[in-house]
Amino acid sequence: MKFIHCADLHLDSKMAANLDKEKAKIRKTELLHTFERMVEYAVENEISAILIAGDMFDTKNISATTRNTVLQSINSHKEITFYCLRGNHDNDNFLAGLEEVPDNLRLFSEQWTTYEEEAGKITISGVELSNKNAGQVYVSLVPDNDKFNIVMLHGQEFEASVKDKAEIINLKALRNKGIDYLALGHVHAYKKEQLDPRAVYCYPGCLEGRGFDECGEHGFVVLDIDEDTGKYTHEFVPFAYRNLYTVTVDVTGCDTTAQIISNVQEVLKENNYDSKSLIKIILKGAMDVECEKDTDHVRAYFKEKYFFVKVYDETALKIDIEDYMLDESLKGEFVRQVMGDASIDEDDKKHIIRYGLMAIAGEEINE
Repeated sequence: MKFIHCADLHLDSKMAANLDKEKAKIRKTELLHTFERMVEYAVENEISAILIAGDMFDTKNISATTRNTVLQSINSHKEITFYCLRGNHDNDNFLAGLEEVPDNLRLFSEQWTTYEEEAGKITISGVELSNKNAGQVYVSLVPDNDKFNIVMLHGQEFEASVKDKAEIINLKALRNKGIDYLALGHVHAYKKEQLDPRAVYCYPGCLEGRGFDECGEHGFVVLDIDEDTGKYTHEFVPFAYRNLYTVTVDVTGCDTTAQIISNVQEVLKENNYDSKSLIKIILKGAMDVECEKDTDHVRAYFKEKYFFVKVYDETALKIDIEDYMLDESLKGEFVRQVMGDASIDEDDKKHIIRYGLMAIAGEEINE
């Protein structure tokens, strides 16, 4: 029997952290469409059930479009069972107004709920953690050792219980309980580790990265379980429509914006990022205080090549005071005056000198 394990879809996320209104709307729609594509993947690959381990939605006020799209996907694929565990961003209002819950949608509560698949050979148990039950759920979980046991939880892994922290999953308390696969949600990056000699725990990560703290590939996990032997395969499937990447570029020695762009081009070419990607470029290294550097132009050069580009300037300025000691020009006098002022911080001196030299040269200061 095949399962998809996914989590942290965050449907209806505003996507406004980096993007303008138009692109945020595009990304919001893409998140919902990726859910639809995942269901289509399940149909095409004979997946019997989809485990959604929390945070299916990003807000408690779900839009009508998102609500209707999700319900349509569930209702129109009766051959797939959807196991939906609420996370810290979810509530159940997407079912509000329905006369009955779709018969292929399985829900959980603050008490353990267990469902069976394949004539009882596979069990799916889940509980929604809260401040009320956080200290008790581990004792009340008693899986049948003769079955293949999947357990669903949403929270941050930890090696002990933490007082007044409902979203902490106590791994120590789950060891050697007869679990085969611990299907987790909440962490937005893929992670799979051994829980005990029998069990693994896994975070599939989010389906789509939403910010630059969620860089790299995203997708879901496919489990293919032999219900007779209890053996299974586990595969992470990259599935995001767009990925985010942070690119660090050393521009040490560059004197012009054109040279900076050349360095950035070389790094981007090496990585061969798809044009659909969102790219954050971080400029590093040491540049001469008199360098010509326009980060707006760097961004403008690359913004048409990718869906979104931002540029962070984290370069350091270098200045050799000896070059100005005998300079009798206004520029030399200005540098000597700044460098000789003990009340100014050394790093601030470099920036003051840079802007001062730009002003003397008649350059526009827009940094």
